[in-house]
Amino acid sequence: MKNANANLMKEINLNNVRQVMKRIETATKPQLASLTGLSVVTVNSLIRELFERGEIYEDETVPSNGGRPALTYRYNYDFSLGLVIGMKDAQCKILISATVINLEDQTIFKKEQSIPVFEQEELFQLIEECLSQHSDIKVIGIGLPGQVMDGVVAVSSHRELEGVHIIQLVEQRFGLPVLLENDVNAAVSGYCARHELEGNETVVSVYFPPLHPPGMGIHLDGQLVRGKNGMAGEIKFLPLAINWYASMESTAFADIACRIIQSVNAILAPQRVVMYQELLTDKQWEQHWQSYQQQNVMPSYPDVVLENDFQHDFEAGMRWLTLKQLTPSLNY
Repeated sequence: MKNANANLMKEINLNNVRQVMKRIETATKPQLASLTGLSVVTVNSLIRELFERGEIYEDETVPSNGGRPALTYRYNYDFSLGLVIGMKDAQCKILISATVINLEDQTIFKKEQSIPVFEQEELFQLIEECLSQHSDIKVIGIGLPGQVMDGVVAVSSHRELEGVHIIQLVEQRFGLPVLLENDVNAAVSGYCARHELEGNETVVSVYFPPLHPPGMGIHLDGQLVRGKNGMAGEIKFLPLAINWYASMESTAFADIACRIIQSVNAILAPQRVVMYQELLTDKQWEQHWQSYQQQNVMPSYPDVVLENDFQHDFEAGMRWLTLKQLTPSLNY
């Protein structure tokens, strides 16, 4: 037990130094001791271990206060890389993008290809190309439209994906851990990461894709809410009797959006609702929303933010979620 506690404390301290180095990029040992609250002796040991792993490397020497010049260490953001795979609809085809990112969230490599329908081998070939060029990839994140249950695509606008156990297939083929996430969950994660809303704020994203049913993502206390079998957010099953596959006039859409937000607000009372849609301007929405509030009293009202670039937050979220997988976890 004593050894286990000592090993855990070492990992906590190591992670502390690692996070500080990631944040400031370069530091001397005395600077790290000051920033982490650890002793110089402890920092010496941890720096040696990170250096031997290749996670940091020696940089330049800098003058010190009257003593010998101090050696500066620099964090190696390319120590671990993540491969982010995204899928989206594009002119009746599937556009698959593959992006290799480092620990600083910098793009190292990117490639896109369009295919008529999802094919397993097309995905594998794209992954193989990335892995052959970047051997330090240590995790694969895959984002797609639909819902995922225990690693299996349960619901998707692409029928070829339904029932496919993507996590198992990719992990068996390439021997790397795989994160699989649906597009709406990734988007709300991306929005919160962009705006640094990882605390106790409840944020809900509602995505209205053209001529398709909507989806919802829930970000509560810094975590995604998935619900039973990962089916939280399937708002297309609300009893609204709407044909989501038909064109919709803006006024009718505004009324439906208001009713959905009222339902969500009654259950979750979020501070913020991010609505991805293409039918309304900010001014049009504000008029409808203000009028709706006057007719439908609620104990609190969320801030409703209109966004029209769902893809941007989807990609940002997948990058953020994938990088989280590269942060060592501590087993208490």
